[in-house]
Amino acid sequence: MGYKVAFQSLGCAKNLVNTEQMMALCRDAGHTVTGDPEGADVAVLNTCGFIESAKSEAIDSILELAELKKRGKLKKLLVAGCLAQRYPDDIREELPEVDGLLGTGSYIDVVSAVEQLMTGERPERFGDIHRTYEDGERWVTTPPYTAYLKIAEGCSNGCAFCIIPKLRGKYRSRSMEALLKEAEGLSQRGVKELIVIAQDITRYGLDLRDGSTLAKLLTGLCKLDFHWIRLHYLYPEAVTDELIEVIAREKKIVHYLDIPIQHASDRILKAMRRRSTKAEIETLFAKLREAMPDVIIRTSLICGLPGEGEAEFEELCQFLREQKLQRAGVFQYSPEEGTLAAAMEHQVDPETAERRVELVVDLQSRIMDQYNEDRLGTCMEVLCEGFDGEAGCYAGRTYADSVDIDGRVLFTAAGLVPAGKFVWVRITGVSDGDLTGEIEESFSVE
Repeated sequence: MGYKVAFQSLGCAKNLVNTEQMMALCRDAGHTVTGDPEGADVAVLNTCGFIESAKSEAIDSILELAELKKRGKLKKLLVAGCLAQRYPDDIREELPEVDGLLGTGSYIDVVSAVEQLMTGERPERFGDIHRTYEDGERWVTTPPYTAYLKIAEGCSNGCAFCIIPKLRGKYRSRSMEALLKEAEGLSQRGVKELIVIAQDITRYGLDLRDGSTLAKLLTGLCKLDFHWIRLHYLYPEAVTDELIEVIAREKKIVHYLDIPIQHASDRILKAMRRRSTKAEIETLFAKLREAMPDVIIRTSLICGLPGEGEAEFEELCQFLREQKLQRAGVFQYSPEEGTLAAAMEHQVDPETAERRVELVVDLQSRIMDQYNEDRLGTCMEVLCEGFDGEAGCYAGRTYADSVDIDGRVLFTAAGLVPAGKFVWVRITGVSDGDLTGEIEESFSVE
C-alpha cells in the first residue's frame, strides 16, 4: 500500500541533498511524495542541530507539525537528521508528538521507517554515521536551472567550536566516477548552475588515496554542459596552487570563492584549532586576486569565541578594513555542548559577543555598499530567476551572488525573459542592498 509522505528540509544545502535522496527512495517504493504536510500520512522533517538558532527552528517546526497531528491533518511525524542524531533522549522525553527518529547514518532507512510508522510501530534508526548513503538517486527540488552536487560527507577538521564531526562522521569523499555520472545527469536535465558543496570541498579525494583531487574533479565537471560552476566551501590551508590555476583557467568556474576563515587573530585561530595564520590567509587572498582580479571572496566569521578580548576583536576589524571582502556571514559564538570551545575558560559575555557581531556587520555593510556602488554603469551577466511580482520586474543573480545567500539584481526588460536564461544587465542603481538595472539587448549570452 502506498502512503502520502511529506518532506521538509531545514538547515544547509548538504541537508537538502539528503532530503532529496529520501524523497527518491520513497517515490521508488511506490509512495506519493509531497512538500505539503497537511493531509499526509507521514511528515518527514530533516533537521539541523548545528547551533542554537538551528535547534530552535527545528523545534518550532516539530511543534507546527505536532499541531497538524492534533487537528487530525497529519497521521505520523518522523524526525530525521542532525537534531535527531544529537538529542534523541531529549526528543523522546520532551516531544512525545514525534513518532520516530532517523539519525544521520540512517537516511537510507526512510522507507522502512515510514511503513513501520503506519503499522503502529515507533522506529528509531541510528546507523553508523561514518558510512552513509551517498550515491543514491535524488529527487532534485531546486529550480530546474540550479542544482547542488555534494562531493563528500562529514568532516575531519575538528574545529574547536564545531559539533559537525560528531553528527556527520569523518570526512568521506564520493568517487569521481559517481560524481561525474551524477553531474552529467543534471546537465542533461538542463541545469545551468552547478553548486559544488561539502563541509570542506578542498579536501576532496585525499581520503580516497587514488589520486583524486578537487582540481581534477573540477576539470572533469567543466567538460559538461554547465554555464556556471560555483564552489562552497574552500578551507584556506588546503587551497593549492594547482587548484587556483584550474579555477582561474576554467571559464565555467565562477570567480566567487566561499572561504570560511572564522577570525584573523592568530591567538583566536589557534584556539579555534584552525590550521591557518593571519599571514597565510593574507598571502592566499593576494594569490587569488593576482590570478583572478575579478574574484569575489566570501567568508564566515565568528565573534565572541572564549578568550576573544578587545585587542583580538580589533585585529579582526582591521583585517576586514584592509581586505575589503565583498561577502561575509557574521555569527555570534554559540557554546555547543560536546565541543572543545564550550569547555574553555574566559567565555565572552553574550551581550558583548552580540555587540561585536553588530559592529562587524556594520563594517561589512559599508564594504558591500562600496562594491555595489562600483558596479554602477557596468554590464553584468545575470542568471534570471523569474519575474518578481512584488518588485514589478525581473530578478536574478550575478556570479557574485550565490543562491539564498547574497543579494539580487532587479532588472527591467522589454520582452519575456524566462527563468534560467542568462542575460546581460546594465547596472543603474542600488536598492536595499540589491542592484537594479535594465537588460542590455545588444549582448547575447546563449
